[in-house]
Amino acid sequence: MTASPGAPRAPVDEAPPPQPEARTSERSSDSRAGQLSFCTKVCYGIGGIPNQVASSATAFYLQLFLLDVAQVSAAQVSLVLFGGKVSGAAADPVAGYFISRSRRTGAGHLMPWVLGCTPFITVAYFLLWFLPPFTSLRGLWYTSFYCLFQALATFFQVPYAALTMLLTPCPRERDSATAYRMTMEMAGTLMGAAVHGLIVAGAHRPHRCEDAALAGPLAVSPDATRLYSTAAAVLALTYPVCTGLLCLGVKERPDSSAPASGQSLSFLAGLGLAVRHPPYLKLGISFLFISAAIQVEQSYLVLFCTHASRLHDHVQSVVLTILVSAVLSTPLWEWVLQRFGKKTSAFGICMMVPFAILLAAVPTAPVAYVVAFVSGVSIAVSLLLPWSMLPDVVDAFQQQHQHGPGLETIFYSSYVFFTKLSGAGALGISTLSLEFAGYEAGACKQAEPVVVTLKVLIGVVPTCMILTGLCILMVGPTPKVPSQDPSRRQSLQRRTSYSLA
Repeated sequence: MTASPGAPRAPVDEAPPPQPEARTSERSSDSRAGQLSFCTKVCYGIGGIPNQVASSATAFYLQLFLLDVAQVSAAQVSLVLFGGKVSGAAADPVAGYFISRSRRTGAGHLMPWVLGCTPFITVAYFLLWFLPPFTSLRGLWYTSFYCLFQALATFFQVPYAALTMLLTPCPRERDSATAYRMTMEMAGTLMGAAVHGLIVAGAHRPHRCEDAALAGPLAVSPDATRLYSTAAAVLALTYPVCTGLLCLGVKERPDSSAPASGQSLSFLAGLGLAVRHPPYLKLGISFLFISAAIQVEQSYLVLFCTHASRLHDHVQSVVLTILVSAVLSTPLWEWVLQRFGKKTSAFGICMMVPFAILLAAVPTAPVAYVVAFVSGVSIAVSLLLPWSMLPDVVDAFQQQHQHGPGLETIFYSSYVFFTKLSGAGALGISTLSLEFAGYEAGACKQAEPVVVTLKVLIGVVPTCMILTGLCILMVGPTPKVPSQDPSRRQSLQRRTSYSLA
């Protein structure tokens, strides 16, 4: 029977709205699905050890090796450091481009890049510390291999760092994995400086200058070259060992940060959107100055203790104090980040400012150890903070633009590009200042202008850079979060407010 047009229609059954208990159950189910096991977090952290082992050794000892063992002039060392850092910086957008355009394999999208770089970077790191038999082209030798090492380290680090976004969709678990990673990387930093320093300690003992009647350069010791080659071989082995554990313990998830209908962007288009994203721009510029300050502090600490103070016998202990302090304080800073917020935690970076100036003014052993401890605490938060903020910035960008997968690699690679570029300029210019001050490679005693220059580089320069970076981080623009349902908006604010507000 057909109902008349004027007759009332039978009511249509409608699905009841989801109850609060159902939504809570769904959220708890998603949370459980995104949890990472302890083994996964540990293996993910172990993957970051090799680059930190190598970076720690080069940061503290490469300048000393080039100037006093290889006896390369300060001007050429400036070119070595600048060229290597620029090579690493230039490799970041290149790595981001190729990785974002590569296809997912059975091992994942990012993991094959980490595995493929491992054998080449192992060889390049060893040759960086090898003393060639010729002397006229040593500057070119070290420039070539430092550039190669930095480029390969970039192709290793960019996919490994971006892997954070593909471990789990849960922000809290990502922060936890980042904490494991930073703790392991700090342990790698400690291991690199400790092992390398203990092996090469015999090459820089004070008694080598006691019988020298002149302040000029000494002959290169065969023992010194052997010790540096041994240290390089030992640390280079961490690449295949740790990468193997990373591959065995971590399973890469497909990128689900964007809707299925979203279309992926080209690399250049994604890079253009990234650098125009105010939170990302603020984060990048602020840590451009802060990371450059940390690199300058690390690079000149050993030279300062060797040539600008009577701390020859304390070099290894001071370096280890910095690194042990940084390793032990990393879990504490992770708790501070969770409890008080990331923006508030940034003030911990400026703790080292007065102490760096104090060391330059009063270079005594007790002061050096106090400064080393406080500097380690500040370095820990300066390394942890940007990598905790960056996933939040990527999340906020995805919420505003709803683009396809691959953008996390562009954000990470361009961030590392700008920080390395700033380090290249800072280290290149500062090392060149030693040449102008009259630094003599291999000399037992340096002229007074060199001593004054080292004091400025260890105190004034990092102070100015850190304060500039913190000012930019604190007064930058605040983005507007797009309107969503209240529960989603509240969740997004919890995840992004500390780094964006």
